[in-house]
Amino acid sequence: MALPKLNTPTHRLVLPSTGEEVNFRPFLVKEQKLLMMAQQSENINEVTDTIVTLIKNCTGLEASNLPIFDVEYVFLQLRSKSVGEKVELQIKCPDDEETYVPVNLDLKDIGIQSNVEHTTEIKITDEIKIVMGYPVISHMKQLENVSDDVEGIFSILKECVNEVHNGDEIVHKIDMTKEELSEFVDSLNTQQFEGLMKFFETMPKLRHVVEVTNPKTGVKSEVLLEGLQSFLE
Repeated sequence: MALPKLNTPTHRLVLPSTGEEVNFRPFLVKEQKLLMMAQQSENINEVTDTIVTLIKNCTGLEASNLPIFDVEYVFLQLRSKSVGEKVELQIKCPDDEETYVPVNLDLKDIGIQSNVEHTTEIKITDEIKIVMGYPVISHMKQLENVSDDVEGIFSILKECVNEVHNGDEIVHKIDMTKEELSEFVDSLNTQQFEGLMKFFETMPKLRHVVEVTNPKTGVKSEVLLEGLQSFLE
């Protein structure tokens, strides 16, 4: 006698970057096993590749092409419907930087937060502006392959330049050589460069504020959780 086929429920989410509605299903056991094996390896590239694979399997989306905050949000939604919407985290108390306290979170309350000052168009001069794109998974993996943090930051920054406008003239990324783009970025003054960095500092993020009380000192503190790793046990 053949074993029965199990029906898998479907759910719906909205991509933060575009507002597109996406149907998804929870993890299956085989996928949960892949994730557990990747986490045990403690290899960030292996974990990242597994997350990309799970999102592809459960949503049909090519996660490697999505902004990082989309990937984090989608994975959190998958996790909540697959493992459970409640999660207990161990949060370090900021007043003594050594005591951990358990905090229970409902993943339904976690979302992408945007900064009102955020823009993808960075004014360089009255005539010149840069149009930025959001970093994707492959950009983060590049950081694992560079030994210098500064080199990594500049590498990702240049990868995210989509267009350079000079009056009515538009130079698209496909028409720029790496040498030309590097020379252009290197020629920015400090104020202009800070405008580019503000793009990254203010871009949408998975974030949530929790309040903790240190049982040793009685001090109450607010702790900001940012990024996917902050919301996983």
